[in-house]
Order: sequence, then structure tokens, then C-alpha cells
Amino acid sequence: MKRKLLLPSLLVVAVLATVAWGIAARARAAASLKKETLQMAVPTVSVALPKRGDGIREAVLPGRIQAFTDAPIYARTSGYLKRWHADIGARVKAGQLLAEIDAPEVDQQLRQARADLATAEANAALAETTANRWKALLVTESVTPQETDQMIGDRNAKVAMVESARANVRRLEDTRSFQRIIAPFDGVITARNVDVGALIEVGSGAGKELFHLAATQTLRVYVNVPQSYSRSAVPGVEAYITLAERPESRFKGTLVRTADAIDPVSRTLLAEVDVDNASGALMPGAYAQVHLQLRSTAGSLVVPATALLFRAEGPRVAVVRGGKAELVPIIIGRDLGTSLEIASGLAGREQVVLNPPDSIVTGQVVNVAPSGTAAGGQ
Repeated sequence: MKRKLLLPSLLVVAVLATVAWGIAARARAAASLKKETLQMAVPTVSVALPKRGDGIREAVLPGRIQAFTDAPIYARTSGYLKRWHADIGARVKAGQLLAEIDAPEVDQQLRQARADLATAEANAALAETTANRWKALLVTESVTPQETDQMIGDRNAKVAMVESARANVRRLEDTRSFQRIIAPFDGVITARNVDVGALIEVGSGAGKELFHLAATQTLRVYVNVPQSYSRSAVPGVEAYITLAERPESRFKGTLVRTADAIDPVSRTLLAEVDVDNASGALMPGAYAQVHLQLRSTAGSLVVPATALLFRAEGPRVAVVRGGKAELVPIIIGRDLGTSLEIASGLAGREQVVLNPPDSIVTGQVVNVAPSGTAAGGQ
């Protein structure tokens, strides 16, 4: 009888033990799952320290190549083109003859002016002799002082007429010298707009441009520097020029002057880079890429562009402090493409989060990845 009662009791105990073990196992599994879920809810981020700026940044900007000196050549006397001595592409020296103009009217006027000068000189000589005689006669009171003064005045007027005639001769001689078109400076002829027999008019109004001359020994390259770079774009900055058709060649230059004012429309600073062109490899009017070696802001830090967060309050970067994220406001000095120069906001010892999630907020617990990449990539 006792054996029959003991068997059901053992079965009940076994069932209860099994149930208790199952409940405990489920509780342990639930606790483990909760722990894993909480751990998975904490994001793992890669961090790196900001990198100190190296002091020099290269800004690549489009530039316009122009001749150092560029001038149209007009005629100073009218006539017909007798002959020309330089065509496009010709390299000429200052004072070299470019063309000759046939102006017979000027030659006739010059001959007449010289004859007028000779007449005036003869009249002046006669007036001088007459005045001297009347002065001698005045001593003996053979003539009146009034008559003597008249003769002296006539002499002075004749002398003035000589000077006027002589000035007219010089003017016409200068005009005749303009029949020879000469180069005002060393350069290359970039245009010839007249031919033999063409009627030449005086000046740049009704007159036609005869030649166009450009000095190409040294070239000016004009570049519009963005406002963010303007403080670093100062005279003396080194630069070099590259061309799309000659990517392997670099032409050294120096920034020599700026407009010292920001254009209110483009928000850029006009700067001039002078480039030596003794080889003649560069041509005025060409498009070029100007590489300016600009000095960075002192003490600036550089972080990858992927660390930047855009918030309504302004740009931010996320840093890790005490296992928690903190959004730090920053001021961007310059955008370097794949990296950013930070003007202020970071001390340089912070662990900056790379590629932070958009949902990250200040105070959020984060896990730092075991290894990271260096910040401040170029």
C-alpha cells in the first residue's frame, strides 16, 4: 500500500521539478535576450583624433591668361598703305618698322611750311637790321623815339613769326615721321588688319586698327579667388599654371597683386599671377588652371568631411566623452573637398566620430570600435 502511494508522489515531484527547471531556463533566456538587445541598441562608432593642418593648402581655380602689355596700333597720319613688314605671329622689337604710309599731302605741307619759315626768317633779319639802324639814328635825334619803338616792335613780331613757322615745320616733320608705323614695345603681332593700298585714317575713331601687339615674355593670369581663401591670397604666394592640353607641364608663377576688395556680385577677390613665358609655351587668351599654394589658418585642425553633421543650429561634429556622444558646434574655415579645416570648436584631443548616424544625439551611449582610421585625410 505504501509502495503504491510513493510512486504517484515521485511523479508529482518530477513533474514539478521539470516545470521549475523550464521556468528558470525561460527566465534566464529572457534575461540574456534583454541584455543582448540592450547591447545591440548601443551603436558602435569609429573614432579618430583631428589632424593638425600642415600650413599649406593648394587651391585650384580657373584663370584667364593675358598678355603683360597689349595694345592696338593705329595710324597718326592719313594716307595709303605703301607696304607692311610684319604679319601675324611675327615677334618684333621696340622701334622695329611695321608698315609705311604714303601721304604726299603731308610732304607738300612740309615743303610749304619750310618755305614759310625761310620767308619769316628773312623778314625777321630785315626787321632786326632796320631796328638797329633806327636805334643808331635815335642817338643823333634823327628819328623820334616813337618811330624807333615801332621798328623794335616790328622786329619782335617778325621774330615771333619765325618761331611760329619753325613750330609748324616741326609739327609736320613729326606728322611725316608717323608715316612709319613702328612697334612701341617688344612683342608678337596678333593681328594685321590692313593691306597694301588700303586708305588709312587717323586715330581710333574713324581710323582702323592696323596691328595688334602683345607682349608675351611675361604673362598675367587673372584668377577670381573665393572669399573663403581671400585672407590667404596675398602678394608673394607661390603658384603654378597647368593647361588641359599639356597636363604634364607646370609653369611657375607668383601672385603679385590683388584688387584688395571683394566683388559684391561673385563674392570673389580678383588676383593677378605673373608667369614667365620666355619659352613661348603659353598663349594670351588661353584658359588655365591656377594652383595657389595658400597658407592655412594658424592652429587649424582638419577632420574628414564625413564627420560633419548638419543641424538647424549650425554645423556640428560628434565626439565621444565618457562613453557617451556629444555634439560639438564648429566653425568651418575652408572646405578642402574630402576634408574640412576647422577654424574653432575643437581642441585637437577629442575622439571625433566618423560617419555618425543622423539619429545621434548628445548623451547617447555609444561603443567605440576597437580600431579606427586617422582623421584629417587630405
